[in-house]
Amino acid sequence: MTPSNDEPLITPLPASLPAPSVNAVELDEAAHPAPELPKVGSRYIWFMVLAQFGVFMAFITPLAISLTIRVNTLAPGHPEYLGFITGAGALFVMLTSPFMGIWSDRTRTRVGRRRPFMIGGMLVGVLSLIVMALAPNVFIVGLGWILAQWGWGTTLSNLQISTADRLPESQRGKVAGLTSFATQIAPVFGVILAQFFTGDPLLLFLVPGAVGVLFVVLFVALVHEDDSRALPKDPITVLQLLAKYLYNPRKHPDFSWNWLGRFLFYTGITLNTTYTAYFFADRLGIAVESVAGIIATLSLGGILAVTLGAIGGGFLSDRLKRRRLFVLLGGLIMAAGMLLQAFAPDITFLITGSLVTSVGLGLFAAVDQALLLDVLPERETDAGRFMGITGFATSIPQSIAPLVASGILLIGVTGDERNYTLLFIVAAVSVILAGAVVLRIRSVR
Repeated sequence: MTPSNDEPLITPLPASLPAPSVNAVELDEAAHPAPELPKVGSRYIWFMVLAQFGVFMAFITPLAISLTIRVNTLAPGHPEYLGFITGAGALFVMLTSPFMGIWSDRTRTRVGRRRPFMIGGMLVGVLSLIVMALAPNVFIVGLGWILAQWGWGTTLSNLQISTADRLPESQRGKVAGLTSFATQIAPVFGVILAQFFTGDPLLLFLVPGAVGVLFVVLFVALVHEDDSRALPKDPITVLQLLAKYLYNPRKHPDFSWNWLGRFLFYTGITLNTTYTAYFFADRLGIAVESVAGIIATLSLGGILAVTLGAIGGGFLSDRLKRRRLFVLLGGLIMAAGMLLQAFAPDITFLITGSLVTSVGLGLFAAVDQALLLDVLPERETDAGRFMGITGFATSIPQSIAPLVASGILLIGVTGDERNYTLLFIVAAVSVILAGAVVLRIRSVR
């Protein structure tokens, strides 16, 4: 799931990060690394890829098209309601994500810690699709979307936590590349499929959802997870639970640097993408409505570019046993693409810059996910908790960067002009810093 908030209570970074080169805990971890997990088989990998594909198809299709159609049907002329609904869902997930991760970590059942949440989240997710499809007003649609964020987000997060539980270092880049590819193409297939059911609200939501159910059920049924009942379980109070929303950065500096790099990465990406349609319209001198075809074509090309970066980078980072170099390279490629767009004289350079950015995005996102699994603290006991904390690095930028972008666009211009060049330069600097920050990590090459 994708939580978002900027409240200081749960911001997991300190005001000043310690220098990891002199950290005794990190040096000890580097000298005495955890034993390598056994390699997972192809069944685990491919059913994981399919399950994440299914969740994204069920979950992101409403965000891409179905939710917009439903809101427009129930409240024509009020597109702002869509923003209220998606914002409420993001806020709810922000408040619950670490809690759900902690709950998953502490679950003791015959079928393991993660599978009950995959099943439960899927069931809540299906219920949410029905609620949104049959909602009599936008308020109920909003409640349905909150349920969707909670349900499908819980399923997705436990699939990702499973990779933290199971994947050895030698397979993390490969699996991250494949799942990144799957989650990129899933919404496209979902939108294509949804176009056949725009006249039937129930099918509009449930057909993509059925794909999600099928692939999640296949993973749960066919991929084994060990019985967790023998694992230690200590009682926890409400105050102890709230305290787990925080962690000690001095104890886990590499995780903190990865968190900061991810924060800067998503800040740059959000600055780059929020005003894409308006940017293209401005540079090409056409109406915003007229750029839809260009954006759609770019989206298809972008999938191929992201796939090249994600799968290529993921596999190579495993083979060469290097993460930081590929993350830095991803940031530099993204920045080059953003700057090419910022100063593009015509549509050829705009499209080229967009595709270059997509290659860097795929490379950065896939290898950074593998790097996160490499530095994840307390993997055996608190993997869900720390994966939940990581979610803030994604959601906070997605919440605040659009507001920052609005201010940047007004710098140095008058009247109706907007400073898109400066916006893309700032985005480029952010992703360069994102790649550079991970060089401070010491426990992973």
